[in-house]
Amino acid sequence: MAKAIPAIRVLVVDDDPAICDYMETFLAKDGFEVTTETDPTQVEEEVKRGGYHLVVLDLMMPKMDGIELLQRIRKIDSDVAVVIFTGFPSLETAVQSIKLDAVDYLKKPFNPEEFREVLDRVMKKKGLVRTPEENLHRFIGETIRGLRKGRNLTLKQMSRRTGLSVSLLSQIERAESSASISSLYKIASALDVHIADLFGDF
Repeated sequence: MAKAIPAIRVLVVDDDPAICDYMETFLAKDGFEVTTETDPTQVEEEVKRGGYHLVVLDLMMPKMDGIELLQRIRKIDSDVAVVIFTGFPSLETAVQSIKLDAVDYLKKPFNPEEFREVLDRVMKKKGLVRTPEENLHRFIGETIRGLRKGRNLTLKQMSRRTGLSVSLLSQIERAESSASISSLYKIASALDVHIADLFGDF
């Protein structure tokens, strides 16, 4: 059994709910565990209990600006990676962000590929880079979940069809456990696909 892939936890803080929704979709698709917060006054408590690896922080928000919030975050967690986003970049806020150990300062709207490079850099720095094997487990899990939901099947129904436990099926979908070829064959049969379809282009 492969070791469980640690969930890389990201907190997105932006007063615009549409940006929070976009970021959640964008990051979740890349396998991150995402929490969003539109009220900066709630962030300190969230950081205290969240165990986050990365905070993506908007600079211009009502109630509290991003620099003040970053100062407060640093008093709670000096190690968490912080990326600043702003539609209103300035030399002053860029310098303040760097002094508070922000890993990057990006202008909105951001380039998705540029942001992915920032994420890669953060993950390498924090020792969170996934191996190709872990990426494969994640891809297989997401493929199985997508096929199962596309057929309106519950985990319980899949369990009856495959003879595998609900718990194991759930772990495979979340990439917390690697599936044997035998298990994948049973899952593929239950979903009426060829086993190779679960591997995509890997």
